[in-house]
Amino acid sequence: MISWVIVQPFTDQATSDQTFFAKKICKDAHLNIFCIRTFAHPHICTSTTMSQLHQIALSFVNNIGPTLGRSLTSYFGDAETVFKTPKSKLVKVPGIGEKTAAALNFDIALQKAEAEMRYVEKNNITVIFYTDAQYPKRLKNCVDAPLLLYSKGNTDFNNKRVVSIVGTRNATEYGKDLCRQLVEELKDYDALVVSGLALGIDVAAHKECVKSNLATVGVLGHGLDRIYPAANRPTADKMLQNGGLLTEYPSGTIPDRENFPQRNRIVAGIADATVVIEAGIKGGALITAEIANSYNRDVFAFPGRVDDAYSEGCNFLIRNHKAGLLTCAADLAYSMGWERSEESKPVEQFMLPFDLSADEQTIFNVIQQHKTPVAIDDLSLKINMPISQIAMGLLNMEMQGYIRSLPGKMYKVS
Repeated sequence: MISWVIVQPFTDQATSDQTFFAKKICKDAHLNIFCIRTFAHPHICTSTTMSQLHQIALSFVNNIGPTLGRSLTSYFGDAETVFKTPKSKLVKVPGIGEKTAAALNFDIALQKAEAEMRYVEKNNITVIFYTDAQYPKRLKNCVDAPLLLYSKGNTDFNNKRVVSIVGTRNATEYGKDLCRQLVEELKDYDALVVSGLALGIDVAAHKECVKSNLATVGVLGHGLDRIYPAANRPTADKMLQNGGLLTEYPSGTIPDRENFPQRNRIVAGIADATVVIEAGIKGGALITAEIANSYNRDVFAFPGRVDDAYSEGCNFLIRNHKAGLLTCAADLAYSMGWERSEESKPVEQFMLPFDLSADEQTIFNVIQQHKTPVAIDDLSLKINMPISQIAMGLLNMEMQGYIRSLPGKMYKVS
């Protein structure tokens, strides 16, 4: 079936009459018709606007989740073509059977998308489809990544380094202090901090980022037409200046309980690493950590006292090797192989080792001469020494703080 799309401004009577007759002709000819009532410039309907309309509409179609939505878009080339394709051809797409095709509510989805387009335009919200360049690339690699995101603020979701911070809603002073320390130190690495703008550790992380002028993003479990909890609105408003808000939910979506586990997958998938600061044995923070592990992302946790209920979750993750033990941002940077940003680097002062053996001194000199990390195999070739002997020297120098090891058996001067 062919769908006609008509742009009808409310203020133009002639156009209104034309729309009436067009509808009648379509009805008599048994054609589908959909009327777009208004945009900011009602007489102009650009291909970009239409494309975005169909991208939003695809997220409103019954029984079409992120996976099927991506399959449809990939199969037909773009969202707009999906809506123009007869259902007889849609069933050829893997995962779309006769039952699913029969339930596709394209007309209703387009009407909802039209209303959402008006809201988005009015409130300066950015719509990010999964094929757009600004879509978070780390999240895009996750099998259940959202088809569409709504963003408000000023940030780059593809920042060089992204860290998610999660934790209990009942944060103690110990947890808040850890949060403050971590954020202050992360500034040296120019990291983007992501959290869920919930009470407790989430909002504490956002507040510290605002205070330290570090970019931070809050991922919401509802539409951008509200802030939940309402007490966090002042922080959310400040975040828009350096960071922002992100959600997969359209306006009008209320903070239902089932939305938050879905929100947590974005928090886990958008980051290089997830850090848990205070968490009970049950709750959203541990769910986020589990999701991050399922995405093969790094997870870290601050340990706490064995009898502390709000450290029980962190201790559990560390004990079961589901999170690396963290004491400061330097631990995180070391594990991730991160270097400090150029602005925060101190003037380099090479440590002059004085208690090394002759072999260790030779190894150290070769590493020091290279501006980039050196592999243990290359060291063996350069100094004609067995790898086992080099490994012993490297371990001794690392324990004394003269060098540091990096992923891939690479070494550099500390």
